[in-house]
Amino acid sequence: MSLKRVVITGIGMVSPFGNGVPALMKGLEEGRSAVRFMEGWDEYNGLHSLVGAPVDMQGEMSIPRQKRRSMGRMSIFAAQAADEALADAGITLANEDLWRVGCVVGSTMGSAKSINDVFETMLPDKDLSKLNSTMFFQCMSHTATVNVAQYLGLNGTVMAASAACASALHAIGIGYDLIRLGRQDVLLCGGAEELHPTVTGSFDILFATSTKFNDNPQKTPRPFDRDRDGLVCGEGSGILVLEEYERAISRNATIYAEVTGFSTTASGVHVSQSNKESMITCIRQALGESGVKPEDVDYINAHATATLQGDQEEAEAIRDIFGASVPVSCLKGNIGHTLGAAGAIELAATLKMMETGVIYPTHNLENVSQDCEGIQHVMQPIKKQVNTVLKNGFAFGGINAALVCKKL
Repeated sequence: MSLKRVVITGIGMVSPFGNGVPALMKGLEEGRSAVRFMEGWDEYNGLHSLVGAPVDMQGEMSIPRQKRRSMGRMSIFAAQAADEALADAGITLANEDLWRVGCVVGSTMGSAKSINDVFETMLPDKDLSKLNSTMFFQCMSHTATVNVAQYLGLNGTVMAASAACASALHAIGIGYDLIRLGRQDVLLCGGAEELHPTVTGSFDILFATSTKFNDNPQKTPRPFDRDRDGLVCGEGSGILVLEEYERAISRNATIYAEVTGFSTTASGVHVSQSNKESMITCIRQALGESGVKPEDVDYINAHATATLQGDQEEAEAIRDIFGASVPVSCLKGNIGHTLGAAGAIELAATLKMMETGVIYPTHNLENVSQDCEGIQHVMQPIKKQVNTVLKNGFAFGGINAALVCKKL
């Protein structure tokens, strides 16, 4: 059986810089930060990180109320990103065989706000009668992908990837396999996440959050920097249209890139600590499937959460494979860590950088930490032809993901 080729023909976005891909790219071009002090978070006892990168929600009323009732914030973000991605791809669903169109959207869990609201409503009196039926659909772990499918009326494969910060890359990897195996023609793939103090708190109790910049939020997170002190949570959604190559060519679609390799590995070492050896294996497997040598890669979009060990292990893994020959940067200094959406949002930005030939730097990287040296950090915008990219995604649980894309 010969495998089909898979290309990316559309991208959509809701990010802390606003709705739409242009808003994200404008924020990156201007070197801005979307991180702010979160009002009201200081009311949570034991929460030390009081910064985040929120989305100012807009345009949600354009989603019909009947569809919107089952959506939490993250599902609304995903539906809006899916609309943009389809429009960007030039696909009108009314003209499609919807049994051949599906979606795979990942997240760390269901709507954090909705889950919190359920327990605040129910627990004081242990009264389940106070809950309404739509709350469950907002809370379930596959809420984003189900709501996108229902909103668009899709009949094809609907799956949810749940692998913490690797969720979106897992979703894209799953979509890549479904299309190259011939099971689907078109898939909306990516991730969605929403910001809530309980989400930041889950990292806070693991000492993984930034806590030293509550009074100066624009200066954190600081990926690869000597003064980094942890991650900053963000929210939003990134959705990409994956399509079978011959189909895309036949309809004269604009193609951002071809997905040529994907790998996911587990460290099996520690539930919360990164491990460079498993990262190295993951990256090498993705490169091998692509038929790409390290020297052929033009840009690496790093995961780089600004945690102490995570950045060190990733920098060492990149250095061991690529040395200092490939430009490396990440977006989390601009928009925080969008968790289950990060892989898709950051890949979408990478594809736009590939399109324009401009690589944006790692925001807040002012002094490269000694334990992150030996790789080519991008600290100012670089103009360069970018034909082959590597996107990394590493998650709690020792879960690694790496995706390779090539410009056609």
